[in-house]
Amino acid sequence: MTAAPRISFVSLGCPKALVDSERILTRLRAEGYEISRKHDGADLVVVNTCGFLDSARDESLNAIGTALKENGKVIVTGCMGATPELIREKHPNVFAITGPQAYESVMEAVHEAAPPAHDPFTDLLPPQGVKLTPRHYAYLKISEGCNNRCTFCIIPDLRGDLVSRPAADVLREAEKLAAAGVKELLVISQDTSAYGVDIRYASSPWKDREVRAKFLDLSQELGELGIWVRMHYVYPYPHVADVIPLMAEGKILPYLDIPFQHASPQVLKNMRRPAHGEKTLERIRSWRDICPDLAIRSTFIVGFPGETEDDFEMLLDWLDEARIDRAGCFKYEPVKGARSNDLGLEQVPDEIKEARWHRFMQRQQKISAAQLQKKVGKRLPVIIDEANGTVAKGRTKYDAPEIDGSVHIQSRRPLRVGDIVTVKVDRADAYDLHGMAV
Repeated sequence: MTAAPRISFVSLGCPKALVDSERILTRLRAEGYEISRKHDGADLVVVNTCGFLDSARDESLNAIGTALKENGKVIVTGCMGATPELIREKHPNVFAITGPQAYESVMEAVHEAAPPAHDPFTDLLPPQGVKLTPRHYAYLKISEGCNNRCTFCIIPDLRGDLVSRPAADVLREAEKLAAAGVKELLVISQDTSAYGVDIRYASSPWKDREVRAKFLDLSQELGELGIWVRMHYVYPYPHVADVIPLMAEGKILPYLDIPFQHASPQVLKNMRRPAHGEKTLERIRSWRDICPDLAIRSTFIVGFPGETEDDFEMLLDWLDEARIDRAGCFKYEPVKGARSNDLGLEQVPDEIKEARWHRFMQRQQKISAAQLQKKVGKRLPVIIDEANGTVAKGRTKYDAPEIDGSVHIQSRRPLRVGDIVTVKVDRADAYDLHGMAV
């Protein structure tokens, strides 16, 4: 019997890119390819790149270079695939380059580089496909692309306009994941709250009913699966309020990942942020009136062109009032091709960007620490991510994997990855909680 070709795979970038990688890996395994953990000895390497920031491009180019050095036959896909000339300039010997979401093109290139050796006994796949996440959680992508035109972002240029999946397709995938043992679904897209607008919220048949491709309707259906459902990349549109009661009822997790990016109206206008004119503090207060334990995480940019000291002080004041639970902060990078480069605004010097980043992080760390202190003494459900007998690490409903904090747990009985246990929180530090399983 002919040995199956071996493919080494590198996945870079955001969770949306991770889902793309999972789809490609699922196709590879379905066609009998073996997945190698090492470049050396594999028949070829596939590198799924990120091109959102210059630093991400550098990481992608380095990963391609490493793959070429250790293997020699490399297929490049993902966001950087939209600018093949940049890749060829640095690495002219890559075997093939495809753009983001170009699954068929990736598979055609793989077939050319390493034709499959079909064997029905080795080509079997689990119903949920191949996953790069641990067994107990998975990302659920509900759309591709984005209709927004934020001036600092080139994602629409790389991935195109919004293309929403039919609700029934999303729900079928979610049901398969739940049946396979997934305990937590992380719903992702470029603009989750805009889901379905491109297809006019069209209905699709799901079991004995029709389900609209709409943020609320999808949230309601996912909330019936009986597992944790976490919402990422939500913009603060008015209709988001419709979903908050589902969080208060425990149908979906009381968690919103909202990329606010700034608080100054002028900076937000220069960024061309969607919903930039909304009164976000009032909106946050109204959400918390409905669901008091709502956790909000966000990302912000400091040093955007034209940002003044007054603009930045406004952001710090906003943080004090919003009291969001977690926040990441990025120093503005003039990404090639971004419209922010052509606004004619004064550039913020690097040393001021650096100083503002530190001031932001210091302010938010105090807020996050205070929010964590409120949980001391409470009994909280925690999903276990790592376990070593009676010592484990997990997350509350208020923390997403990889980006938020953890709960460090002591237990009288052995715990297993994927368990959801009740933990009495004894103390909190700057980022994490500590407690005993009860």
